[in-house]
Parts: sequence; structure tokens; C-alpha cells
Amino acid sequence: MYMILGLILFGMVVGAIAQFILGREEGGVNWTMAIVAGIAGSFVGGLLVSLLSGDGLDLKPSGIIGSIIGALIVTAAWRYFAAPTPDKS
Repeated sequence: MYMILGLILFGMVVGAIAQFILGREEGGVNWTMAIVAGIAGSFVGGLLVSLLSGDGLDLKPSGIIGSIIGALIVTAAWRYFAAPTPDKS
């Protein structure tokens, strides 16, 4: 149970870092986006960078950096697809 809470907390922190790097919308952190982007970004980016660098699945700086990069990509994609599109009338 503590591992699940730790993963959620880590995802929340990584997602918030990604939002701070990309710039916050509406003056605050969107915590739902932070949790989703952090967990998804950690899974994709952290896993890929850790495996490519030869660290395996241990918690290493390369995995943390990969998690942040993955969260940046997920947050940017979320904002791109959630942006309202202008009507072509």
C-alpha cells in the first residue's frame, strides 16, 4: 500500500515540475494533470531512459530525469489536445 502511495506522490511531484517548466496555466498547478502526467511520464520516460542507460529498474538519476522528460511530453500533449479550437465559419 505504501508503494502505491509513494508512486502517486512521486508522479504528483514530477508532474508539478513539468508544469512549472512549461509554465503554469491559470496561476496554479492542475493536480489532476500533474498526477496523470507524472505517472504516465514516469512509466514511459523513466523506464525507457533507465533501460537505455543500463541502470535497469533501480531508482537512479537517469530514471528521474527520464520521468521528468516523459511528464513534459505528456503535459505538452495534454495541453495541445485540450486547447479549444477556433470555429471555421
